[in-house]
Amino acid sequence: MAVSRSDLLAWLNELLQLNYTKIEQCGTGGAYCQILDSIYGDLPMARVKMNAKHEYEFVANFKVMQNVFKAKKIDKPIPIEKLVKCKMQDNLEFLQWMKRFWDSNYGGQGYDAVGRRRGAPAEPPATIAPLSTGARSASAVLGVGGRSGGKTPISGHRAGSTQPNEAMQALQAQLREMSTHMEGLEKERDFYFAKLRDIEILVQQQTETLESAGKEDDNLKEIQKILYSTEDGFEVPENAPVDEEETF
Repeated sequence: MAVSRSDLLAWLNELLQLNYTKIEQCGTGGAYCQILDSIYGDLPMARVKMNAKHEYEFVANFKVMQNVFKAKKIDKPIPIEKLVKCKMQDNLEFLQWMKRFWDSNYGGQGYDAVGRRRGAPAEPPATIAPLSTGARSASAVLGVGGRSGGKTPISGHRAGSTQPNEAMQALQAQLREMSTHMEGLEKERDFYFAKLRDIEILVQQQTETLESAGKEDDNLKEIQKILYSTEDGFEVPENAPVDEEETF
C-alpha cells in the first residue's frame, strides 16, 4: 500500500532530523543516501553533500548511492536522470520504494542522523522554479496584461503607490534567481568538460603507446570518434580562428 506524501515527509524528517517540506527536495540525493546509512551504518557520509544546490552535486550524491547498491547487491535501478530534475512524481515513487526497503531491512537500532552528518548543514534544498514564473510575477506587478480592456500605464499609478517599488523588487529577485541558475549551469558545464578532457588525454596516451608498438585498438578509435563528433549547429566554421585553450 502506497504511503501518502505527508506521512513520507513526517517519517523522513523524524528519521534524519531534517525539515523537508516537499518530496521533490529529495532529488538532491542526500536524504536517499542517509536513509541507506540508517540501515547499514557504513555509508561514506563525508562524500554526501546534504546541502547540494546544483545538478552536478546531485549526480555525485547518487553515484555514492549507486556504489552502495552495488556493494549490498540491491537489485533496483536508480533513475538518476529523472530524480535530479526534482520533480515530485518521480521522487514520490522512489521515496515510497525506499520506505518499503527501509521497513524490510532496518534493524531497529538507534540512529544519530546529525552525528553521522558530522554537523554538516542540511537545510531544506530550494527547488529552482522555472524562470518564466518570475517573469509572469513581474508582469503582474507591473500591471501588464493584468486585466481585460487594455494595459495600465506605469505612470498611471496613484500618488503614494508602492507599485513601482514592488516591480523593482520582483525584477531584482528574478535577476538574482537567473544569476544563481546560470552559475550552477556554468559549474556543471565545467565539471563535465573536465571529465571529458581527462578521458581524451587518457585515450590519446594509450593510442600513442599502441601506435609506437605497431598496434591499434578499435575501442579507442570509437571513443575518439564520439569525443570529436559534432551535431547540427555545433560545427566549427571553416577558416574560423581556433582558440588553443578551448580546443578539445
